[in-house]
Amino acid sequence: MSSNFLIVGCGDIGRRVAGLYESQTIYGIVRSRKSKSTCEQENITTTVINLDKPYFFSSKQIPTLKNSHIFYFAPPPTTGKSDPRLEQFLKTVSEQPKRIVLISTTGVYGDSQGEWIDENAIINPKTDRAHRRASAEKLLQIWAQNHDKEFMILRVPGIYAQDRLPLARLKKGIATVNEHEAGWTNRIHADDLALACKAAMYCEQANHIINITDGNPSSITDYFNQVADYANLPRPPQISMKEAEVTLSEGLVSYLKESRRIKNEKMLILLGIKLKYPTLKHGLSLQKSS
Repeated sequence: MSSNFLIVGCGDIGRRVAGLYESQTIYGIVRSRKSKSTCEQENITTTVINLDKPYFFSSKQIPTLKNSHIFYFAPPPTTGKSDPRLEQFLKTVSEQPKRIVLISTTGVYGDSQGEWIDENAIINPKTDRAHRRASAEKLLQIWAQNHDKEFMILRVPGIYAQDRLPLARLKKGIATVNEHEAGWTNRIHADDLALACKAAMYCEQANHIINITDGNPSSITDYFNQVADYANLPRPPQISMKEAEVTLSEGLVSYLKESRRIKNEKMLILLGIKLKYPTLKHGLSLQKSS
């Protein structure tokens, strides 16, 4: 495989992925000089590019695009139902990359009312943010088809890690919805997500959509409670969904109203990875002992 690897949107997950490569040179694209400095401290050759300003973005700014392998982790804009950032990026790189691995979201499935679903489920995005991710998936598939290239789309739920826990929220005592009203949510540890991203890039098969989750869903209330217990903080107070609609953010309420349980068999079989953190309880206990 070519040694040209590019991480577009080289934030926390991008840096974790880069850390899995020992001998290859990894290139990163970030939005700010602060992010560039953080990446370069981890030996990632980094370029600052604002993907919202196509005038300043050209393939000349990106080294070794020919036959490159690209991890595209840059999020869509925060408004609208499409992803013009990815659209412009794909137009710029044209047919040069060999494979692009895209992080999407399990939010594209919408509400399955708690049923178990896999990659064969028809997507039904309800929120604008889910529509933006669905748009990105379609853009990538069209690009691959038009240029006879490879893609891998990873649908990812909530991401957690020792440095990605809602401790500030718990310290503020912000309420969550009653356990019996809370729907099913899914998650993946950041390190396991990084492993899956690398495995998707090396996978002999291509052009797949894969759910990346630990396969052990629970409610958001259970998540907050487990994290609170882990951090020796008070569990958050619980309120009704009706109260939540008034007191919690619109984005969080829309999240709470969707319930789905995501299967991960395809990830385990096709990518052949063994999760370091197969459950939230296991992940938190390992972190606490480390």
